[in-house]
Amino acid sequence: MKGNFGTDLTQGSIPKHLIRFSIPMFIGNLLQTALGMTDSIWVGNIVGPNAVGAIQVSFPIQFMLIALSNGATLATTILVSQYFGAGDHEKVKKTINNSYSVALIFGALLTIAGLLLCDTILMWMNTPAEIFPMASSYLKIILSGFIITFLVNLITSILRGIGDTVTPLIFMAIGMVINIALDPLLIIGIGPFPKLGFNGSAYATVISQAIGLIIALIYLNSKQHLVSIDLKKLQLEGAHIVKLFQIGLPSMIQQSLISLSSVFITGMVNSFGANATTAYGAASRIDSLVFMPAMSLGLAVSALTGQNLGAGNVKRVNEVFKWGVIMTAGITLTLSVFILLFPGLLLSMFVRDPSTILEIGTGYLRTLGFAYILFALMFISNGVINGSGRTIVTMAVTLMSVWLVRVPLAAVLSKTHLGISGIWLAIVIGFAVGLSISLTYYFTGRWKKAVINPKVISEGEM
Repeated sequence: MKGNFGTDLTQGSIPKHLIRFSIPMFIGNLLQTALGMTDSIWVGNIVGPNAVGAIQVSFPIQFMLIALSNGATLATTILVSQYFGAGDHEKVKKTINNSYSVALIFGALLTIAGLLLCDTILMWMNTPAEIFPMASSYLKIILSGFIITFLVNLITSILRGIGDTVTPLIFMAIGMVINIALDPLLIIGIGPFPKLGFNGSAYATVISQAIGLIIALIYLNSKQHLVSIDLKKLQLEGAHIVKLFQIGLPSMIQQSLISLSSVFITGMVNSFGANATTAYGAASRIDSLVFMPAMSLGLAVSALTGQNLGAGNVKRVNEVFKWGVIMTAGITLTLSVFILLFPGLLLSMFVRDPSTILEIGTGYLRTLGFAYILFALMFISNGVINGSGRTIVTMAVTLMSVWLVRVPLAAVLSKTHLGISGIWLAIVIGFAVGLSISLTYYFTGRWKKAVINPKVISEGEM
């Protein structure tokens, strides 16, 4: 199986594996961010600055549902990678079949819940009146296609678990090309396409994802790939479902805590007015650029950890951590310097005016710019912890750093003379606390036993 599908990450150069594994994910994240930027640039310049704010306000709700799907699919990645590393091909396929079944059921439930609750959540977030109608209509269109997003994430997670990040990149690129082409056609109404204005961006996203998923399924089934879906073989076996939820539930809670915190933080920002909302939305786009390399390397570290723990190669995971830290630190620090030097230039890509928006956004970037490295390093240590299947630990890290530090501190500091800058400072302090807790757990070594209980190779045998 390893020869036909996927990559064996238990042998060979660790730096090369990290680079080969993370580069396609980085490119994919870059394309995703470029698409988001393209959407923001189109709607910001055609519809107006409030359109950028409407997308930003809707994002925490989208992120909340995507976080739940990512939590569920992370469990699949961990189990697939560990079974794949252990050479247990039968359990790899069983995990995949059960995961598809869970994704179809859970994805449908989340879609319905999102559509029913999105307006209520927007109101809880103190969404400015001038933005609310746009955010609501945009969200409902995006959420109507959420089950498609769930299935795309699942396929990506399975392929990642067997060491393949190139195939999902190809599928993603196809979908994004379609999305970018549809954006102006549906926003402006070119040729036979209807003029949908701001909502055209949302329709373009849903349509392109649906086309990309169909192409992916046709390709994988035609190749009789390990990840191909056969409706007749879908399973709901008790033991596998329990294992998926034992690992996935803490991750879903963790991701939900992060996304819910975004709702609260966005609500606090919204209280400073529409300009603050728009500035935060534009600055968050730049954030995503900085986090991309660290996120990609963190996921690579997780996959290498899973396969090597599945094979019992504990010492090799320590090397994975070391190289992950070296790589992410070098990249993140370089990007941080650039952002600290040119914040206004970067923000001007999304908003032309007024100067108040640029001023708020610049303050955000100059505060966060010094702390990106903290968040980046946490991706690496959390990658090892997640790869071992200890998702309850990373959930605890999030609970403490975000909900015991970031959110309450932002609420307090934003009411002082610091104003909105207090929110930015609280985010930085939360990063520092999260990294400290994550590294402390890593160095205890409690992550060294795989959840599938392989025959462990001692460090001295390596």
